[in-house]
Parts: sequence; structure tokens; C-alpha cells
Amino acid sequence: MKQVLQHVDSGATEVREVPAPIAGAGEVLVANRASLVSVGTEKMLVEFTRKTLLGKARERPDQVRRVLQKMRQEGVFETLRQVRARLAEPLQLGYSAAGVVLEVGAGVSRFRPGDRVASNGPHAGVVAVPQNLVARIPGDVPFEEACYGVVGSIALQGVRLALPHVGDRVAVVGLGLLGQVTVMLLRASGCRVLATDPDPARCALAAGFGAEAATGADLPALVLERTDGQGADAVLITASTESNGPLDLAAEVARRKARIVAVGAVGLQVPRRAFYPKELELVVSCSYGPGRYDPQYEERGRDYPYAYVRWTEQRNIEAVLEQIAAGALPVGRLTTHSFGIEEADRAYAMLESGTESPLGVVLRYPETVPSDLPRERTVPLVPLPRPAARGEVGIGFVGAGNFASLVLLPALAAVPGARPRVLCSAGGVSAVTRGDRHGFDRACTSIDDVLSDPSVQAVFVATRHDLHAEQGLAVLRAGKALFLEKPLSISPAQQAAFEEGIAALGASCPPWMVGFNRRFAPAAREVREFLAAAPGPKTLSYRFNAGPIPADHWTRDPEVGGGRILGEACHAIDLSSFLVGAPVVRVHAEAVAPGGAAGSGEDQAFLLLRFADGSVASVGYLAGGDKSFPKERIEAFGGGRIAVLDDFHAVTTVAGGRSRTRKMDRDKGHAAEVAAFVEAVRRGEPSPVPAAASLNASRAALACLESLATGVPVAVEARAAP
Repeated sequence: MKQVLQHVDSGATEVREVPAPIAGAGEVLVANRASLVSVGTEKMLVEFTRKTLLGKARERPDQVRRVLQKMRQEGVFETLRQVRARLAEPLQLGYSAAGVVLEVGAGVSRFRPGDRVASNGPHAGVVAVPQNLVARIPGDVPFEEACYGVVGSIALQGVRLALPHVGDRVAVVGLGLLGQVTVMLLRASGCRVLATDPDPARCALAAGFGAEAATGADLPALVLERTDGQGADAVLITASTESNGPLDLAAEVARRKARIVAVGAVGLQVPRRAFYPKELELVVSCSYGPGRYDPQYEERGRDYPYAYVRWTEQRNIEAVLEQIAAGALPVGRLTTHSFGIEEADRAYAMLESGTESPLGVVLRYPETVPSDLPRERTVPLVPLPRPAARGEVGIGFVGAGNFASLVLLPALAAVPGARPRVLCSAGGVSAVTRGDRHGFDRACTSIDDVLSDPSVQAVFVATRHDLHAEQGLAVLRAGKALFLEKPLSISPAQQAAFEEGIAALGASCPPWMVGFNRRFAPAAREVREFLAAAPGPKTLSYRFNAGPIPADHWTRDPEVGGGRILGEACHAIDLSSFLVGAPVVRVHAEAVAPGGAAGSGEDQAFLLLRFADGSVASVGYLAGGDKSFPKERIEAFGGGRIAVLDDFHAVTTVAGGRSRTRKMDRDKGHAAEVAAFVEAVRRGEPSPVPAAASLNASRAALACLESLATGVPVAVEARAAP
């Protein structure tokens, strides 16, 4: 299928062939028939990508600060490498579309194949959209009009926040796409509309949609004339500009105690001298309405109670579509240009040229989609430009998120023995763009295409945490070696199912390992070797300055990410076991009371680990501090020796009264672990991380959660792997 992509680094707009996405849990797969270019928003986005790097930095000082902090922590060259990789990621343009449902994911009951729907999907032939961002199209509304549904909901939310009443005199500042729809909605609500825009043609169009008067000259005079000198009861700003002018104008034309609603992206420096004597109220409208940017609502499909939140973003989209069906919103008259999806780059060239004044720009899509698309996942495989053949081990890679893109894929590209074959990502775009960059032959969206490929001998799984155990076991059952990014599992049930699966495979089980990279770090290997020279149990103190992350981050969702102990503290558990040379047999965990500075108790905890050889380790996984401080420090004692590992760039050893410190480049072992895995597969050798070690660390991490819940120590099984 074809999709419109905007390249951040070069500023180029591209119509690219990408594999069709799949419908995940709670998602609806839609074959688009039409999508609407949001002229103001998308033009600003395209113009931003075409700025120089300095120009981009000036517009995003918050990102510049993050880059500078990362440089202090990880070094200049590594930071620049990651920045370049981020800039190479294209943006998906578009967010207002209409089409036909192809299939629905698990948990979706409101829609079924064949339904005609509007959604906030991008400009693409097939889109996978969360169910609460999809609305059924009523009657026989054509797709070319239904694609206005999502953009229309932005205008509708602004109107709702203005609290209009029949007979109110409402001013609209800016008569672009949003402004015109706002005029229609206000008229449908029984309001008298007074509008302004510098473009006389847009003023005339607004008058045709029911504006009582529209002017490009003197709005204050017009409002005073039409309101008996009182001023507007409400003002909606639907302009798009960095200037503060629209807000100044709104304050001037508003009556005392009026409400001003900022719908468009405009300057918001409140002019106190104008606001104060009138006691004006300023409200900033958030996109489609209640639920926007709430992952519980949008990503997990948890609707708000109808009685308490009457108008959610989904219900706003439905309301707009109903008004279109009733004839109250003649949005078809807004369409000034129409292009086939294959010539979408012409549409954006027109926006950039400024030679025309487009308002509604609609992209059209083919009316037929292969009927077997939802069932046959071999269809979406997309060939990529073939690089020079290299390597003996055919690699499949499943999951192309940030960690995979910034860490694992570059490490894999540097391994001579690897031959990248198929890159799989559920969304499709990342599979194509990252597959291009890292030399893969093909891109796809279904793991089945990877597992059935005879050219693939080994598979890396770096998907969401909740998918690891199931997908990892599927790889092994397909007879392919497995590199499974941590965590292995996020629940005892997943852990048990995985262990039962590999037990059933028995001696035919291919080699596999969990991505516990720190045991491959040069600093960690030096400490292990130093401690191994002294017999007897050891004591370790491991401080892990994790730093806070938002409470709604996906890794903290127990059903998806499993939480930070399973997702990251597992590294400390495995590395501690590696350094003492023995498995964990018991854990006891204590955390701060929930609701602290980081918003959670689990990520501010101490984990006490006992090992089979009598060693003990105290792991402080601490999210309540400052990320600018070094992340990890380990102090190990035993046999008359002391070893200190400082954030993987310095090792201090003390023995026989003599101290030695060696500094090195910060290296957490990612490149070495990937190379070791590929080489083991090439030689037909066992995994470089013993299966018993991977299982033990995973069991211990789960046991820590159990201990946090019960308040008592929990035994950990340390048997050999099957």
C-alpha cells in the first residue's frame, strides 16, 4: 500500500510503498477511501522539517536541553549518532480519514468488517486505529465528506467550550478550514456569527455558510455595530500563527465576562490590560475533545462513562458526521483540490509554493483492497533496496521501536556474520524505513512472515514486553535461534508457559538467550574476573539511579510493560548473579510508600538477593533522583578484595593494600552481546548467555514483585535449564 511520509532530516515529502499494518488488540483495520489534508497543521509541519538543524533547534529548545544532558551522560559522539538516527525517522502525515473496516482486533465489539467509518488514521491505504478514534459513518455520506469528521471534531470541541446559546453573538477569528467549519457549527447552534480573515474570498465563503458578516478589515467596529456596542458573547480563535495578534483582537471585541476559546495554534501571551477590566475567560481547546492524549482512553479503549462525560472525542466525531448527514455541515463545498494518493507529493508541493489558496485538500484511494489481506499476511511483504550480500546467518528482526533502532539494529549491522533478511514491525512504516537503513531485504508487519522465511536462521524479538514470552516461544517452535530482549515475561503465567514450551521442545530446542547486555560489558567482565580470584561468598551493593518517568508511560502499565523492576531492574539482578557466579535462590524487596516523588513505590525499592553460594546483593533501584547523576555504581566485597564499577566507564580494584583504577569508554555490552549471539549461531554453539541464567533472572524479577506485594522473602528456583 502507499503512504505519505515526511522526512525530518531532508524535508522531503514522499509517497512510499509500505506493508499494511495489522490490527492489534483494541484496534480497527481500515482501508481508506479518502483522507483530508489539514492544510494549516500539515503545512506548518512540512515547513518545520525543511528548516536547517539550527532552525529546528530554535523552535524546540526543550529538545536541545535534553540533547545537552545526554551528551554529558553518554558522550558527544554517541549522542550525535542517536540524534542523527532520530532525525532520519520520517513522520506520518494526516489524521482525518474515512474508509471501510477490513478487520477488528481482540476486544473490539462496536465495529465489524464492512462498516463505513471515519478515523484519525494517517494518509495511507490501510490504517490500524484504536477503536475510540473510529466512528461509524451514518447514511450514505460520501467518503470525500466523511473524511472531514476528525478535523470537524476539533472545531466542534472549540464550539462546545465556548458554551454558546441560541441568539449569542459569536466572533470567529481566522477562516481557514477550522474557521469555516466553526461558522457552520455556530449557525447550526442558533448563533449570530461575526467573522474575520485577511482573505476576502474566505470571508465571502463564510458568509455563504451563514456568517451574519465577515470582514478582512475592522472586526472591532463590525462587532460593536452588530452587538449594540456590547461586544461578542464569545470569541473563537481558529487562526494558525505564532503572532499574539489574534488573542489581542479577541480581547478587544469580547464583551465583559465573555469567553475566549483558542482552537488554533496562536500566540498566548495574555494581554492583562485588555483581560483584567473585562474579567475575560481564556480557554485552550484540546484537539478532538475529552480523551485526547489519554492512553487509557485512546490506546486501551477504556471509554468514559456516558452520563459523566457526554462528549468524548469519539462522540464528537460521531456528532460531526451526523451533522454532515443532516446537511447542516456542507463540508463538500470546502474541497478546493483533490488528488490520488499516488500524487500526494503534488498536493504538498502546492501547499509549499503558496501560488494557490487551498482550503479543503482531499486524497483519494483505490476502491478495492485485496479481499484476503486480513487473512494472508504474505501479501504485505515489501522488498527493500538490496545491499551487497554479506554474512552467513540470516537474521529476522521483530519489533522496530526506539531501543531496537538506536541500539540493537546498529549493533547488528556491525556484525560481519549477520545477513539481515526480514524486519517486522506492526505499524509498517518503521519496518520499511529502518529496514532500509540497516540493510534488510524485506519489510513486513506479521511475525508469521519472519517465522516462515527459510532464509532466516535466527530471530531477534524486541517488541512490547507483554509479547515477549509468546513470540519468543513461537520463534523456537519454528526451529530458529532466539535473541529475546528483556524481560522474558511479565507474569508468572507467561513465565510458566514459556518454560513448559521449551521443556516440550527438549533437545530439539534451538539456542536462545535474553538480552542481558551488561554481563558483556568490558567493565563487568573485569570485575567478575577480579572477584573470581578470591574464594568464598561475596557482598554487592548495586545503586541504580533509574530516574523518574511519566506515570502513564507504557513500561509502567502492568499489562503491557510489566513495570520497571521487570523491565529494567532485571538487568541489575542478572549482572549481580553474573558477578558472583551463582544463581539467585531468594529475594526480599521493600519499596517506599506509593505516591512519592516519582509517583510509584515499585520504582523506588531495595531488592535483597541471596545467591546459591551464600553471596548477597543489595540492589537499590531508585527513581526518585536526578537523571543527570551517573546511572549505575556497583561495590563488591569478598575474599579480602574490593571492586567498584562506576557507570561502566571506570573500574577500581583493591587487593593486598593496593588500589588500581582503570578508565575506559562507557560500554554497556550491547554490541558484544549481539556479536556473541550471531557467532554462536554461526558456529552451532550454545547460547552465550546460558538458558539457566536467563530463566533464573526472570524468575527472580517476578519474585521481587511478589515480595513487594506480600512483604515477605520469596524463594527462587535455580534449577538447570532443560
